[in-house]
Amino acid sequence: MVDPKRSLTALRRHPARLLLGLVALAFAALWWWTAPPPVPSYADLKGQWKSSEAWLHARDGSLLSEVRVDFAQRRLAWVPLAEVSPALRQDVVAIEDHRFLSHGGVDWLALGGSLRDGFQGKRRRGASTLTMQTAAFLWPDIGRPGSRGWLDKLRQMRTAWALEGQWNKGQILEAYLNLAPFRGENQGVGAGALALFGKRPAALDPREAAVMAALLRNPVAKPADVAARACRLMQPADCPSLQVLAEAAAGTGNLGALGQGLAPHLAAKLLTEPGMKVQTTIDPALQTMTASALQHQLQGLGSTRARDGAVVVLDNKTGEVLAYVGGVGLGSTAASVDGASASRQAGSTLKPHLFAQLIERKWLTAASILEDSPVQLDTASGLYVPRNYDNTFMGPVSVRRALANSLNVPAVRALLLDGVQDFRDRLADLGYDGLEADGSYYGFSLALGSAEVTLLEQANAFRTLANLGRWTPLRIKADDPAGEARQVVDPGAAWIVGDMLSDASARASTFGTDSALRLPFWAAAKTGTSKAMRDNWCIGYSDRYTVAVWVGNLEGDPMRAVSGTSGAAPVWRDVMIALHQGQPGQQPPRPEGVVASKVSFATGREPPRSEWFLAGTAQGMMAQAPEFARRPRIINPVSGAVYARDPDIPGDRQSIGVSISGDPGDLSLTLDGRPLARSGSTYQIPLLPGSHLLALSDASGRKLDQVRFTVR
Repeated sequence: MVDPKRSLTALRRHPARLLLGLVALAFAALWWWTAPPPVPSYADLKGQWKSSEAWLHARDGSLLSEVRVDFAQRRLAWVPLAEVSPALRQDVVAIEDHRFLSHGGVDWLALGGSLRDGFQGKRRRGASTLTMQTAAFLWPDIGRPGSRGWLDKLRQMRTAWALEGQWNKGQILEAYLNLAPFRGENQGVGAGALALFGKRPAALDPREAAVMAALLRNPVAKPADVAARACRLMQPADCPSLQVLAEAAAGTGNLGALGQGLAPHLAAKLLTEPGMKVQTTIDPALQTMTASALQHQLQGLGSTRARDGAVVVLDNKTGEVLAYVGGVGLGSTAASVDGASASRQAGSTLKPHLFAQLIERKWLTAASILEDSPVQLDTASGLYVPRNYDNTFMGPVSVRRALANSLNVPAVRALLLDGVQDFRDRLADLGYDGLEADGSYYGFSLALGSAEVTLLEQANAFRTLANLGRWTPLRIKADDPAGEARQVVDPGAAWIVGDMLSDASARASTFGTDSALRLPFWAAAKTGTSKAMRDNWCIGYSDRYTVAVWVGNLEGDPMRAVSGTSGAAPVWRDVMIALHQGQPGQQPPRPEGVVASKVSFATGREPPRSEWFLAGTAQGMMAQAPEFARRPRIINPVSGAVYARDPDIPGDRQSIGVSISGDPGDLSLTLDGRPLARSGSTYQIPLLPGSHLLALSDASGRKLDQVRFTVR
């Protein structure tokens, strides 16, 4: 057994041994302290590389858009050495480590020169090799590149030897170029070349390569210093142009996207993780054309009328989203908002689904008569008084004309038959997922589109009509499953509604005979405008495609002088015509159970015609209920009307004429609770300033109708 006291005594007798032991112990501690970290295989390093970007690809694999997801540092995809310009590879070696190909990780000549300069009191030259700098990039805890501390240098040297033992020179240089910082937040040659010169690394010319190489030693150096350093790599005649390039590179950077940016809103929607690569169902040519059509229309309208728009194109058979344009910028004040996924008021675009449900239930047919006249409905919040878009009324109209002309009052009367909750449930079945409240929340205004929906939801709901009531989920990513199909709408009812929406003659009263909705082939379409002109829609389909367009202002302010046919419809028309070049749209095949039958109308306002019916619902004559069976109503004044007195006309000569529908019988009128006297065979209301209530009662005093109006 060794006696410690004797060993210590022996060392005291031999001080050289003591010193040697202490040196050996210090060296062992230093060797342990500077031990290199485990070196990964080169394949593992590249596999672990995380770009700050994510990429969106079209159905053909081409790049649509890229989105920055990680904002800590800007890094693009790993750039192989073969895709870096030869000039930059040569310049980096020449300016940073000209003996790179011959040393084993440490340049002893450069290290010796640095030590000599230190002893002579000169500014020491850098002795870090590319391998040592690469090691410092990979493991920052061993010392940042360029660190002059001897302990950091020793760590970098040992790690460089380890790297040289497992990687070849090409791999080390490739790693260095991808890890090195360039000006600003840009890391790697890919981000650096794009930020400084708007190019890929392979496209750099010799002068640009020299400037990039000169930036490596000090990315924040002044342009003059960068140009001077780059000048050493070029001919003297090139030096003036290097100064210009260095000054340009000192700017904020012009880093753009490698892709064309064809679908930025969809990219922001789908790309959530750094390095993601998502292949979509988007057709790049169609995406470009659709965005161009929308841009052209918004330019024509001008930013003072409407600033924003969105378009979605679907393949009816597969449910694939072929085009997704969430916006095109221009005069937009909310260009980053995705108009295709934003919730907006639907306007009249929900009416086809309402009539489809009623036809399916056999409560209405395309020839059924609905009254288009003033109506007011009692609700929990007061009277609801729907009006048509142009504030006029057509009287008794068929369902075909009511839907084709987008009449509001007949739609509300139809909702009274259907029930608000039942209609709300049907909309939910069609994929309108934003309807979180029950029917009572929306009330009768649901018939006129008071609910908020998205353009994607609109497109798929109308695609369901195109597919004769068969609903499937949309597919926007290439690997999205087909999804389970559901028969939401009766095929016959869906087909009849499509026939009404394609009838140019039926909609002529409102839209004219040659509107943007009329195409040189079969297509069904519906426009819509929300309250206060905030949203304008046009959604329509052929047998093959569904196109949905929204135009408006994403900030919610009203549009100016924009209607359904002047806002969204021209875009819809352009896209539909482009889609059907060489193959015109056809009406979907007529389902079994849909029959044609001749029908006449007792009112004489619509000529006899052949109409489509679900089997068992056909009628030869359509007539309104007789006058004696209809409850009398006040037609004029309309509830909510505002009148103004003319100061140039004597007051006793200004009055409002009263009109009553139905059989007047033994009726009486009261104004603000006081009986209103007749003036001959008519009633006249004097223009007295204030708010007034006009009530209609029968002989027993039972109130039949009332309207409130204002005189100013």
